Amino acid sequence: MGVVVPVIVLSIIGVLMVRSARPDLMGRQMLGVLLGIGAMIVISLIDYKWVLNFYWPMYFLNLILLAAIWIPGLGVESNGARRWLNLGITQLQPSDLTKILMILFFARFLSDRERSINNPKVILQGIALILPSLVMIYKQPNLSTTICVAALFCALLFLAGLSYKFVGTMLAVTVPTVVIFLAIAVQPNQPFLHDYQQERILAWLEPEKYADDESYQQLNSVMAIGSGQLSGKGYDNDDTTSVKNGNYVPEPQTDFIFAIIGEELGFVGCCVVIFLLLLIVIECIMVGLKAKDTGGRIICGGVAALIGIQSFINISVATLILPNTGLSLPFVSYGLTSVVCFFMGIGFVLNVGLQPNKYQ
Repeated sequence: MGVVVPVIVLSIIGVLMVRSARPDLMGRQMLGVLLGIGAMIVISLIDYKWVLNFYWPMYFLNLILLAAIWIPGLGVESNGARRWLNLGITQLQPSDLTKILMILFFARFLSDRERSINNPKVILQGIALILPSLVMIYKQPNLSTTICVAALFCALLFLAGLSYKFVGTMLAVTVPTVVIFLAIAVQPNQPFLHDYQQERILAWLEPEKYADDESYQQLNSVMAIGSGQLSGKGYDNDDTTSVKNGNYVPEPQTDFIFAIIGEELGFVGCCVVIFLLLLIVIECIMVGLKAKDTGGRIICGGVAALIGIQSFINISVATLILPNTGLSLPFVSYGLTSVVCFFMGIGFVLNVGLQPNKYQ
């Protein structure tokens, strides 16, 4: 199907860019892509309607995995955050799996309530069901993924048939709320955010003032992207002023992989990556429009929304449009769990696309 080609091309670019940023991690990234392709193929062959019968077990599995990170010896803490499970041979980041499991859960939950989706009771039930996941992810702490999952939930409600009138009302409430929240968040002794989270917002508002600490990565990322100009400095260049060689952006293979793309492949390379991501989103939507039921439409639209939201946040952080957050660039950034989970999402999209042929 049309979605597979851009996914594979983007994954190859991801492997090459991870190799450039951290050559020692290329093997693991390749393993992640191969495991992801395997998962995608298997999932595409299992009827998604059968999978959705297990929506409640998937819901509780998600909560169990998120809670398990607090078990001593099983949960892994790094840089003040507790987000990973130690599986012995590798580590699993449950919040990445949450995104896929929640798409599947709400595809069934909301499709069963399609006729009453605009009933406040149904909306409140949905909020109550997503809230435990949001709270546990926020407590890791992982604000960026919390925002991503919350935005994904809103997209799933819309895909299920939420009325434009309700959406407009929510936007009329949400936008002023966000403005008020930001106004309070930058005040001393504010009660909502950790100190480092507040500093990231302040650094976003006044980057030059925080150029030596909180804005350091983002400012260097913007300079790296700009230095690539039209066609870049060349793949895997050894320039000592490179964003990767000079340690201007710590861990460039993950959150700031777009800075490596901009520096080495230039504006052209950035456009190619963005075009491929956009093409994947469009292909997912097109499959969803042809889906034979609401559950299939929500799955395809949910995967499209997830890829679109996460790509927008990652690229916006690398270009200083949004405050610094830790989200991977789909199919490109290093991370075994992230790569495999995105391939799983594509597997379900393929599954939905194959169903009409099976039942003709």
